[in-house]
Amino acid sequence: MVQLINDEFKFALDQYKFLAKNIPEGLTPQSFEKNKPVNYDIKWWCSGFYSGSLWYLYEQTKDEAVKKEAEKALKVIEPNQTYTGNHDLGFMMYCSFGNAYRLTGKEEYKTIIKRSAESLATRYRPNVKAIQSWNKNKYWDCPVIIDNMMNLEMMNWVSDNGGNPKYKEISVIHSNTTLKNHFRPDFSSYHVIDYNPETGNVKRKATWQGAADCSAWSRGQGWALYGYTMMYRFTKDEVYLKQAKGIAHFILNHPNLPADKIPYWDFDAQGIPYAKRDASAGAIIASALLELGQYTSGNEKNEFKSAAETMIYSLASPAYRAKLGENGGFLLMHSTGAYPLNSEIDVPLVYADYYYLEALLRFKKWYL
Repeated sequence: MVQLINDEFKFALDQYKFLAKNIPEGLTPQSFEKNKPVNYDIKWWCSGFYSGSLWYLYEQTKDEAVKKEAEKALKVIEPNQTYTGNHDLGFMMYCSFGNAYRLTGKEEYKTIIKRSAESLATRYRPNVKAIQSWNKNKYWDCPVIIDNMMNLEMMNWVSDNGGNPKYKEISVIHSNTTLKNHFRPDFSSYHVIDYNPETGNVKRKATWQGAADCSAWSRGQGWALYGYTMMYRFTKDEVYLKQAKGIAHFILNHPNLPADKIPYWDFDAQGIPYAKRDASAGAIIASALLELGQYTSGNEKNEFKSAAETMIYSLASPAYRAKLGENGGFLLMHSTGAYPLNSEIDVPLVYADYYYLEALLRFKKWYL
């Protein structure tokens, strides 16, 4: 594993230098489809993952050119600190500026993170006791998605590092509301809960990117696992630890989890075993399991570590990892964005790379 991690970071450094050449000024990289780079505006929810990945690369390699590119990528997304159009500020600004601050200690980065938390807090709905994910539209009144758990990390961190304590309070309230309404008895999660914004009552339990309202969308299970593990880190509330363990056991014991432990895009997808995989879900789950292993012991710790190890070996294999100079410069192949919307199917995705690099770093830091 030591050799694999070192090799993967060396490969990733070279590959991302190739990727950097495909990004037009002012945009952020997302994918590579039909032999063309796909880049998006900074308001896209994934805009922070590129710079975040670059900071992970810098942390491991100390390559000055990659640091320079990471700083340039931060400048591009800096205006997002005042954005209030969706719930994704944590993805956008903490994966990026959070890692930058952790590695450099620059106060200007911390200020931007604090401002971003303030922007995200504007989406908290007291009647619902949750942060509204998307704006009201023809499908939803007040939708809250399981992905939203990920954006609480920034809120917690700001409160714990000299910012307003209300952000952490909001995170805890949101987590408790999600715990109550998003989960089934088997610890699987719905994707979207639509609330009545006046009463806070649940109107509908549904999906947007999953196979069916009642299915377990794989990346959503990953967000849930990562989210409650992270909430335990910040609060030490045993309820969150119990939830994270329950989600982990649901994933790892599911009869539809393949032998290489990289999930199909939905645990209940039609056409298994021929359904598309989602490498991004595998990377997120691996990273989350490695952290969860830090809070468990004995057989359970070994189970989580061993499963994450299998996922990393799978993702590092030619079955999922691209060759140098191919795949548009992205590291991993075979992710699935939104299958029911016919969007980003069997392609590289920037966040798959981010959580893969994070999983490699976590394994090295905690288990080697």
